[in-house]
Amino acid sequence: MTSWLPGWSTTPPGSDDLVLALTGNSVARIEGHWLVRWQQAEALAVTGLTPVSLGQWGGQPLYVVELDADRLPDTVETIPLRDAILMMEDAPVEMLGTGFQIWQWWRDHRFCGRCGGVTGLHPLERAKWCEPCGIPWYPRVAPCVIVVIRRENRMLLARSSRVKRHFYSLIAGFVEPGESLEQAVAREVKEETGLDVDNIRYRSSQPWPFPHQLMVGFFADYVGGDLVLQEDELADAGWYGAEDLPPVPPITTIAGRLIREMVRELRQQREDQ
Repeated sequence: MTSWLPGWSTTPPGSDDLVLALTGNSVARIEGHWLVRWQQAEALAVTGLTPVSLGQWGGQPLYVVELDADRLPDTVETIPLRDAILMMEDAPVEMLGTGFQIWQWWRDHRFCGRCGGVTGLHPLERAKWCEPCGIPWYPRVAPCVIVVIRRENRMLLARSSRVKRHFYSLIAGFVEPGESLEQAVAREVKEETGLDVDNIRYRSSQPWPFPHQLMVGFFADYVGGDLVLQEDELADAGWYGAEDLPPVPPITTIAGRLIREMVRELRQQREDQ
């Protein structure tokens, strides 16, 4: 797939520049394409909302823009972002996620959160700028921990009470003010499952646009406690081995990758015994 180079520009798009078209919480594909020329999308764009720079795609300037849902012709296919990331192999996942986060920040900071005045563009950085207050409003990033809990030769997998898909995934939650990532892991696990963990170790991270997280992945070891689910967060949970996994998230997600890493670790340990 053509490479994407993230970046920022204050120059408006030309008619032949590429745009990622969104509508609500969905990607708008025109004639089956993830990206289209600005001249194809301009007449459908929401009035008063200008495209925002995302960098370059294949050496060409790339922008994100929102289309008016009431004016979309039949040639435009709308795909929920979550479906695109979780279910479509040809989706440019990283670029789609960044595009949604940048567009949401752009819409949410049209006005200054302190004085209520209209914000403009910062001349040097990707930021909205309030001239009277002298405040830059940057895209928001919220750190969120996600963890594989290991107990001997099994791992804890849980099904969310909020998500309709039947994936079994991992315990996750937002980091609170004044809290380290490791402290957040231990607290979230305790709150949602009643379990205690230690040997908390970093594995990997992934930006996640629902709505603007940075998912920070860990492994941890079970040390005690009985499984008691926080019902408003989890519908079901259990301990699973490498050979008896329930349906889990795809490898495009950090949860899917962490689970598969633990599967390899469990299998390797079994072979070494």
